[in-house]
Amino acid sequence: MNKAIFLDKDGTLIPDIPYNTDPAKITLENNTVTGLKKLQDEGFKLIIISNQSGVARGYFPEHELFAVAARIEELFTRNGLTLNGFYYCPHHPEGIIPRYNIACNCRKPLPGMLLRAAADHAISLKDSWMIGDILNDAEAGNRAGCKTVLIDNGNETEWVSGPYRRPALVCKTIDEAAEGLLLTNKHELAGV
Repeated sequence: MNKAIFLDKDGTLIPDIPYNTDPAKITLENNTVTGLKKLQDEGFKLIIISNQSGVARGYFPEHELFAVAARIEELFTRNGLTLNGFYYCPHHPEGIIPRYNIACNCRKPLPGMLLRAAADHAISLKDSWMIGDILNDAEAGNRAGCKTVLIDNGNETEWVSGPYRRPALVCKTIDEAAEGLLLTNKHELAGV
């Protein structure tokens, strides 16, 4: 079985520009590459897990997400990283596009995208981590059976508690998260 780092996209991996699908505006967040390299070197697959309600809301067509994925893959390659998967949920129950206007099991905080990625890539969820900038990301990861990291960068504004919403780690950047989760894994292996 493989292990993965599931990454929220907007506000975690890349700066959050609401509903952006322009590849020219996509850059990696500061303090991400070093941590992602360390995680990749430790055998983690790097997989994006992203809600994209802009499709359901009619802000952009679904096919524009392919250029977004290609741009992120280009940025990863340029930095010696491999993007192993790009999963997105185009649905929203309040959407205006009928085929996407549904309550689904893939929209975070539900775990559908992580479960599908785990099946596609033979991933052990208990050995994997979800990293995101809001508690819905932590909840999706916890519901899937992963350990979770909240990137506390100011994007979580609701702070609604619940049984699945407590992250294992709270960090400021992906680089910091990588150090923390690798140390956590080392302690778990040592039985500390």
